[in-house]
Amino acid sequence: MYEEYFSESHQMLRESLRKFIAREITPFVDTWEEEGTFPRELYKKAGDAGFLGIGSPEEYGGTPGDIFHTVAYTEEVMRCGSVGLSSSLGCSAIAVPPILALGTEEQKMKYVPPVLAGDQLAVLGITEPSGGSDVASLLTKAVRKGDKYIVNGSKTFITSGTRADYVTTAVRTGGPGHAGISLLIIEKGTPGFTVSKKIDKMGWLASDTAELSFDDCEVPVKNLIGEENRGFYGIMLNFQKERLYLAVQGYAVAEYALELAVKYAKERVAFGKPIVAFQVTRHKLAEMATLVEAAKQFTYRVAAMIGTGQNAYKDVCMAKNFATKACDRVVYDAVQIHGGYGYCKEYMVERLYRDSRLFSIGGGTYEIMNEVISKQLGL
Repeated sequence: MYEEYFSESHQMLRESLRKFIAREITPFVDTWEEEGTFPRELYKKAGDAGFLGIGSPEEYGGTPGDIFHTVAYTEEVMRCGSVGLSSSLGCSAIAVPPILALGTEEQKMKYVPPVLAGDQLAVLGITEPSGGSDVASLLTKAVRKGDKYIVNGSKTFITSGTRADYVTTAVRTGGPGHAGISLLIIEKGTPGFTVSKKIDKMGWLASDTAELSFDDCEVPVKNLIGEENRGFYGIMLNFQKERLYLAVQGYAVAEYALELAVKYAKERVAFGKPIVAFQVTRHKLAEMATLVEAAKQFTYRVAAMIGTGQNAYKDVCMAKNFATKACDRVVYDAVQIHGGYGYCKEYMVERLYRDSRLFSIGGGTYEIMNEVISKQLGL
């Protein structure tokens, strides 16, 4: 099944990743969820295994692969038992691409290989306290003075932001709107750059999420990614794949929840028989399976479009919305099938229910995706 998208090399990646997760994550994941973090060394282990560089150029330490290698990786890692951990482990996947796409050779050689090797951690800093999905209205300002930019402002909801070595940061260097935005690499330890706080969240507990502050932060001009006032282009290039992978995360979590619900329905006895024997349960599971399959097939199609260089701007927004909406429904029903146990932390569906809520918010909210879709329809 799905032979048109996946080959033997994709299956080899899956098998390698499953072994890695079973050895390095599964035995410890519950403890990490309780502690609200996971060891930094896990990045190094993932880097040594080649997982952090999938699809990136070999000359910078990347691992050869097409877009479906990344899809396969995302599907498998979402089953590790912690959406927060898997998302934090892959946070550099949205911080490095702007550097690869627009950066100088010097920037690429300095900042990319250490991240893909797992020696350093890079994060993307776009969202601000004053506005989430409205990227064109960001307020963090960078004023050029000689060979430096003086940066003032703040970022929030930054995944892995408390321990990042550098932040690929969106700043305003020009006038209002998207035309005045640039991208800067701001390194840890730069005077004026601080982690304001670690945000306490409903889900994604093993993922640290930070608010960052820039107070007269002096950043070398050589850390500008691409041209000044052309950063919005780099952000948009990034968003397409970020939204695709959020769609993959959505149906992957839904599929995991479905499997757990099927297993529980076969084992749980009520009124003298397994609850799967009741038509209402079977039909609920059938509807859940239909949503998962539809979301998966749609997302695969969109991934294929992106992989062949087609314009999928509208389609990827549709895929993200459909897959995350399907996930919302499936995890809700999975908890319902589990009854009271679905509300208990000892059952995985409880964690999936909390963790999945962020999918329709991150990478552009459900409402913003609909606005993008409507504009692409000429409305």
